[in-house]
Amino acid sequence: MLAIVEAAGWPIWTLILASVLSVAIIIERFISLRTGEILPPSLLDKTLQAYRQQNADPEMLKLLAQSSPLGRVFAAGLRNAKQSREVMKESVEEAGRAAAHELERFLPALGTIASVAPLLGLLGTVIGMVEIFGSQTTSGSNPAVLAHGISTALYNTAFGLIVAIPSLIFYRFFRSRVDNLIVDMEQETVKLVEILQGERQK
Repeated sequence: MLAIVEAAGWPIWTLILASVLSVAIIIERFISLRTGEILPPSLLDKTLQAYRQQNADPEMLKLLAQSSPLGRVFAAGLRNAKQSREVMKESVEEAGRAAAHELERFLPALGTIASVAPLLGLLGTVIGMVEIFGSQTTSGSNPAVLAHGISTALYNTAFGLIVAIPSLIFYRFFRSRVDNLIVDMEQETVKLVEILQGERQK
């Protein structure tokens, strides 16, 4: 591996950094976007039960908000359960936007890596081509410089694609998962609002 890095020249270090960041983001998002962490099972039932027993107790709301992103949205709704439907809806929408922003954390960076990695590979290719042309002299070409230029060009192109393709796949995967989680959160929140406003029976 070290021999490949040496053959690829200094441009590959930018791609190595991008690959490390990409892997770190992918691992972090896999851990953070688990459905059970975002949408704990039976949270709506437990929230309604706790609300009927303790009303909007500050300690209960604090624990609910700390439990999960959906819990934070529910807590925002319960704080305004005595208000009009419009006020309650506005509060849960504001909390929902904050939760959605949290779910999307690091995804723009992963998308940027997927877009930039091929360009970094292309930069390495251009630098390698410059070395190839630089190896040409009036007395002929320098084989060592020519070989190094070819290595720089090809290794950087390949590594740029190796970084970009998985990054793009996981970016699309996580975007889809976030969209699905947001839809599920909205559905659960609508149920909570309608039940608390007396418009729906559980």
